[in-house]
This record gives sequence, structure tokens and C-alpha cells, in this order.
Amino acid sequence: MKDLLLILITVFGGLGLFLLGMKHLSEGLQATAGGGLRKFMAHATSHRLVGVGAGIVSTMIVQSSSIITVMLVGFVSTALLTLPQAINVLIGANIGTTATVWIIAYAPDPQLVGFVGVALGGTLYFFMRGERVHNLGLTVIGLGLVFLGLYFMSKGVMPIRENPDIARYFTKMDGSTVFGCAKVALAAMLLTAVIQSSAATVAIAMTLAAQQLITYEVAIAVLFGANVGTTATGWIAAIGGAADARRTALAHTLSNLIGSIVLLPFISLFVKFGQTAFPNWNVAETVMVSGHPTAVLTHIMAPIAVTDTLFAVCRGLLLFPFVKRFARIIELIVKQPENEKPHLSALKFGAKLSPVIACDQAMLEVNFMKNSNLELLDCVGKVLAGTSDEAVENHIVHREDILDNVQREITEFLGSIMTKRLGFDVAERARRLLRLTDELESISDEAATVLKVVKRLRSHKQFMSDASSHLLLNVHERVTEFALKVTPWIRSPRPVIDIEAVQMESRAIHDFIRTSRKAQIGRVGPEDPGSSVRVLGELDIINAYERIRAYYLNIAETLAGGKR
Repeated sequence: MKDLLLILITVFGGLGLFLLGMKHLSEGLQATAGGGLRKFMAHATSHRLVGVGAGIVSTMIVQSSSIITVMLVGFVSTALLTLPQAINVLIGANIGTTATVWIIAYAPDPQLVGFVGVALGGTLYFFMRGERVHNLGLTVIGLGLVFLGLYFMSKGVMPIRENPDIARYFTKMDGSTVFGCAKVALAAMLLTAVIQSSAATVAIAMTLAAQQLITYEVAIAVLFGANVGTTATGWIAAIGGAADARRTALAHTLSNLIGSIVLLPFISLFVKFGQTAFPNWNVAETVMVSGHPTAVLTHIMAPIAVTDTLFAVCRGLLLFPFVKRFARIIELIVKQPENEKPHLSALKFGAKLSPVIACDQAMLEVNFMKNSNLELLDCVGKVLAGTSDEAVENHIVHREDILDNVQREITEFLGSIMTKRLGFDVAERARRLLRLTDELESISDEAATVLKVVKRLRSHKQFMSDASSHLLLNVHERVTEFALKVTPWIRSPRPVIDIEAVQMESRAIHDFIRTSRKAQIGRVGPEDPGSSVRVLGELDIINAYERIRAYYLNIAETLAGGKR
């Protein structure tokens, strides 16, 4: 019992170090290359093969196919990529993720590399200055922890061979039949889905194979299952989200699942390929374990790595010719509801994996707020013109409540992301989005204010004169034109804004509103006893439009980089 407890503590402790290392490694690389990686993936899809190459390179950069999958979910949701383009990138991501296995296979001494990585990374992170240096330090620390985790997992499983009661659970795994391999693959799929890392599952299999606790065939079966289990991350990011998000997750799962099922009967060919490529794979070296000499297959990791890469390439070749047809099938399975609106809460998990995606998803909501405000201005114009009905006025109230909730959701969402280590560009984008949501929500408040004033005047039996109505509609038209000029820049990735011209136009509107205010005050007179009440209400409306003008000016200045 004591031996079993020691084994479990060592193995799970090593697994924890491995997963923590992968987290820091990925976060450090994303902070360094996150913004550039997003642009690279968004523009490297002009050709199908280029998309595959983008997936390979991107996954090798961040060392996680899960991160790339979550990014693709966000890209498809924000229309940066089509579903077929995303599938091409997924094919490449499945190949690129095998780089981690190659790194593990050719590490000279996991313990030495691990301690050197932690020492070097710690020096860069704690004793050097500069954001890039800190991100590099975090990356190197993560890499060091990965190898330390691998070392402790290897050290933990070594005593298993000396304990027959524990060893028989592993030796029962049968890799000689397709059915036996399928059972092993299923177990590996479940384990990967739980720990959210195919690299960790494969590393465990490599360690067990080196200790001769499982056969080469069983280790290959683990690869098959791990590649399906890793798709669970995409589902966690997509469940409850928009149809495009679910389509991307389903495409990833089905492509990996179908590929594994089709290729599983040929597992013996994969095994023979690895054995042929590395004929000394079964040469054992003697090491001391608990004071006893023990034979360890130190060269088996390389053939496992080459088999993993071959499997990913073959699975990609099976799907590549049929990407468009496959995408159409996915679209038929997951139908697009009419007027579907994405929700940030549905992608919170994925966004935590990738701050870049957090900004993309927040932009969806900001765009919704932008369009809603233009719609509200149109409705308020009808109210001032006297052409609105109860449905229009109820819509103003209802939509203003919705935008209040959306602003709160975006603020909480991005606030949780900004506690993470972010690159400068990503952090600036998040702050800009927070500023935009605040301005846009304030605009909706002013639209609701105009409606409230009009209702108040009605309740007091105060009705606008033709002159007042004409003046207010002129104010409305000038401010709306300004809004229509500013709002397209919100969705533009790099808007070219002549901010001085915008500010000049804003001042002209401000002067016009000030003149209109004076004109309304001049309408108060003894010949109209109720004019003071009416004019005060009309001044409230004019003041609301003055604030709307200021909010849109703030938006333009924020987008131009002049506001914080």
C-alpha cells in the first residue's frame, strides 16, 4: 500500500508539473506571438495547402492544438475564416502538435533539461526587465517544468515493474488485436478529455513503454485515442455558443474520430514503419531502480514520435480531398438558427485559453451594441417625428435593457481575461473594447432618455410646435449622420481616421446644438403659459443629443488611439 501511494504521488505530481509547464509554455508563447499569430492565421488561408501549413506552424509555435482549435472556433464565429478554411488549419494543427512528442523523444536528460529550463527561465522572469524578456522567461520555465514532469512520471512508474500486483494491470493491455487496441484507444481518449492534453497522455504512454510496462503496439493505440480525446477542449469552448462554434468543434471531433477508426485496422503497419525506421527501438539499457538493475528501452520514444507524426499525416490525407464536402455535411448536422446572437459566456473557457479569442468574442458583442444604437437612433427619430407606435417605443426600452446587460457581460468577461499575462497589443485591444462598450451603452441610455422626455410631455398634455419639431429633427439628423460616419470604424481592423477632421465636424455639430438650445429658450413667453414646461423637456432632448455627439467623438478618438 505504501509503495502504491508513493507511485501515485510521484506519477500524479509529475503529471501536474507537466500540465503546469504546458500551461506556462503556451501562455508565454501566446503573450509573445498571440497578436501576430492571429493575423498570420487569418491571412494564411488563401490556399488550402497554405491553410494546412498555417495550422502546422501555428501549433508548433504555441505547442498546443487545443489553443489553435479554440482560436479557430473564435475565428469562424467572427467570420475571419470559413468552416472549410478552419478544417484545413485543423489538419495542419494535428500534424503540428506532434512536435511536442519529438521534443520529448530527443531530450538528452529530462531532469537536467528541466532544471536548466527552470533556472534560466526564472532568471529571465524575475531578474531581467522588459515585457518580451518576461514572456520568454515564462516560456522557458514552462519548457523546464514539462521536462521535470516527464522525469518524475518516469521515475514514478519505474517501481511498478517490481510490484507484480500493480504491473499486471498494465500487462493486461492487449495491442495484438484490433479490438484490444480499440479498448486502449478508448481509455486514452477518456484520459485525454479529462486532463485536456494529448501531449501529457502520449508522454505517459512513452514513459510506460520505456519501462516495458506496455508494448509498442499499446503505445500506438494510445496515440489513436489521445488524438480524439483532445477535441474535447473545442467542445468545452463551443457548447452553448453560436452554430459556427459548434460546427468547428464537431468538424475537429469527427475528422479525428473517423481518421482513427479508418486507420485503426492498419495499426500493425504503423508499428512496422516505426520499427523499420528505428531498428534499435527494442535495445534495452540497464539502470538501477530501488537498488536493482532494470532494463529500460531508452530508444523507443523516437519510433513512437515518428508513428504519431505519420498517423497525423495519414489522417490529414484522408480528409484533405473532401474538405468542402465534409464542411457541407457538418453544416447540415448543425443548422444555423435565424437571427442567432453569440454570447460571451459560451466561450469563456476557450477565451481563458486564448486572450486573443477573448477580444474577438468581445468584438462580436461590441458590434451588436453598435448596430443596436443605430437602430435605437432610428426609432427615436420616429418618436420625435410622431410616427412611432407602442411597439417601437417598447423596443427602445427593451433594447436599452439588453445593452446594459451586454456591457456588464463584456466588462466581467474582459476583466477576467486581463488578469492573465497579455502581450501589449492584446492588452491595448482589450482596454479599447472596454472603453467602446462604455460609450455605446451610454448612447443607448440617452436614446431611452429622449423617449422618457417625450412620454413625460405627453402626460402633461404638452405637444411640440411645428417649429420645435423641425428643430429637434434637424438636431437628430446631424447627430445621426455623425454616428453613421464613426460606427464603421469600430469593426475595421485598422481604421484610417483623420481625427482632426472628425473633431472639427463634432465642434460644428456642437455649435449647431448650442444655437438650437438658444432658439428653444427664446420660445418661452407669456403668450404661451405652458411653454416653459414644454421647452424644458425639449432642452432635455437637445442635451441628450449633445451627449450622444460627445460619446461618438470619444469612440472616434479611442479608435484613433487618442483616448485611454
